Amino acid sequence: MSLIPNLRSEPDRVLQDIADYVLGYAVTSSEAYQTARLSLLDSLGCGLEALGYPACTRLLGPVVPGAVLPQGARVPGTPHRLDPVQAAFNIGTLIRWLDFNDTWLAAEWGHPSDNLGAILAVADWLSRNPAAPGRSPLLVRDVLTAMIKAHEIQGVIALENSFNRVGLDHVVLVKVASTAVSCQLLGLDRNSTINALSNAWVDGQALRTYRHAPNTGSRKSWAAGDAAARAVRLALMARAGEMGYPSALTAKVWGFYDVCFKGKPFRFSRGYGSYVMENVLFKISFPAEFHAQTAVECAVRLHPALEGRWDQVSRITLRTHESAMRIIDKSGPLHNPADRDHCLQYMVALGLLKGDLQAGDYEDAVAADPRIDALRSKMVCVEDRAFSADYLDPGKRSIANAITVSFADGTALPETVVEYPIGHRRRRAEGMPLLLEKFRRNLARHFGEAQRGRILEASLGGGLEAMPVSDYLDLYAPEA
Repeated sequence: MSLIPNLRSEPDRVLQDIADYVLGYAVTSSEAYQTARLSLLDSLGCGLEALGYPACTRLLGPVVPGAVLPQGARVPGTPHRLDPVQAAFNIGTLIRWLDFNDTWLAAEWGHPSDNLGAILAVADWLSRNPAAPGRSPLLVRDVLTAMIKAHEIQGVIALENSFNRVGLDHVVLVKVASTAVSCQLLGLDRNSTINALSNAWVDGQALRTYRHAPNTGSRKSWAAGDAAARAVRLALMARAGEMGYPSALTAKVWGFYDVCFKGKPFRFSRGYGSYVMENVLFKISFPAEFHAQTAVECAVRLHPALEGRWDQVSRITLRTHESAMRIIDKSGPLHNPADRDHCLQYMVALGLLKGDLQAGDYEDAVAADPRIDALRSKMVCVEDRAFSADYLDPGKRSIANAITVSFADGTALPETVVEYPIGHRRRRAEGMPLLLEKFRRNLARHFGEAQRGRILEASLGGGLEAMPVSDYLDLYAPEA
């Protein structure tokens, strides 16, 4: 006698809600569209900067070297034209490589613009390969709409549900959100979209071990690209008619909740709209894990007062929040750039020493400076429960850090506190000119003046949203 009835119910409510939102919700928020546009430019710029790192570029291109797809999706800044699955991996890996794209912090943290790997790959491929004669290509406006919805799916699930506490990486939410918007871009119906979403949850999910001691490594820089590629593949399989699993989450014993989430169903504090895009956090000043952004800002402010006094420092107190304590409070040897950019003490030390923090500061040559570990050894992290509470407060969502530097003679510098990073919604007016300057700086890494001018004219002008996706991405092709 079977202990589990072989009766199929209606699809899980979580699957239905995501499908209904992605297929039926009309985005009306002008703020969401304005922010999505900034996120698009910033993410493309992050990808261009990543092209300067061989550890990233060696992973790019087709799976089989030399394979060419003339009408394939373009990988910005490279000559690659790829099938949409591999293009999603390439684009997603570029955007995430340097940990410099936008961020969402809640019970689960993550980077919603990681979904652009799937969105741009599918939208560009469809635009170059219309399903029916006379079909109009997808526009940048369609990309922005998909971004808003992907941000929302990933971010709303993350508000109350912590995957890291059960050892799973946040890229599961990239895969789910990217699957949903890929289905919408491909024109799938509700049933096929639910089928694809169910398969995203049925998949084995990535473990967070590559983000934490003692295993921190470069997979954390391509994990989102991997999730985006898997999402596109699942959406294409659903388009081909592949079946789904209606109780993928709730099935007793074998469903996601019982296998991966300690038997607990997901909790939701709000429905899907455009809240996440409107409140997303931009990394503007520093390519640093977001929980450290305000700490590095504090360190940079302290730098002038410490110049030439490094050997007099006796203690550095880092007052921080619980999430920072849990994921980036790290002592001992740091083995690679991925290890360093997830160490609060390393990032603070660079800010104190240089008055700045750049992506190249995680490389071995910089890390060899003995002053860095000398300062790290004097740092003590303490949790401030008020900081932790404000981090989770939906009306604040601060990411506060404070630093006090004490000297051997018994004196100390006044504590420096920063509650909201410059990329926070509360500092949007201050941050947006700097975000656009970051975009211009990244364009200049790869393109000559004339090509930069064409990209900027299209990106900042009033006609961007009406531009075909393929035409816009063609602007990012390498100059001959």
